[in-house]
Amino acid sequence: MPKKMTKKRKVLIVTDDAGESFEILYAKYRFLEAGFTPVIAASQKKKINGVIHDFYPGWNTYIEKPGYLIQADKALADIKAKDYEALLLIGGRAPEFLRHNAALIKLVKEFDKKGKWLFAICHGIQVLLAAGLGKDRKVTCYENVRFEVSQGGGKWIDKQSVVDGNWITAQTWESHAEFYRDIFEQIDSKIGQA
Repeated sequence: MPKKMTKKRKVLIVTDDAGESFEILYAKYRFLEAGFTPVIAASQKKKINGVIHDFYPGWNTYIEKPGYLIQADKALADIKAKDYEALLLIGGRAPEFLRHNAALIKLVKEFDKKGKWLFAICHGIQVLLAAGLGKDRKVTCYENVRFEVSQGGGKWIDKQSVVDGNWITAQTWESHAEFYRDIFEQIDSKIGQA
């Protein structure tokens, strides 16, 4: 008797030029390893220019260097929320301009309304806040974005990873261990219920 084929669960990874390379690639391969189909989406289907952010002693914020060229599988305008079980917003500088992308804002609102998982790391929170979804949320993000969290009516928690309902947020790529531990502890118990 032939084996019954099961449909792979899809996770949308949203980034663009100046997205943090380590966060993008770690997400892609971590979800693949866990049996998901990761799909990278950007403003256009193209090779995006990733960056590397690092922390140097004596600096008050991160430094930036060129990172990897990473293929975006789809354009944001071509994405349908029904095809994905979770959406991950990558950090770096990409969220600075992605938060003005109408297709992405609509998509994020739809994910939230349906109770689907929304994950954000580092500056990725800027997109959730631009969508007007931050009120009364407990989140974390890169510490120098915490002012935007309070302006959006949310509460910034100084932890590597924070779970609040259908949201899981993290501070930086240094939070990967805690962030993905929380994602995979939560995702199997709740994903697919939306």
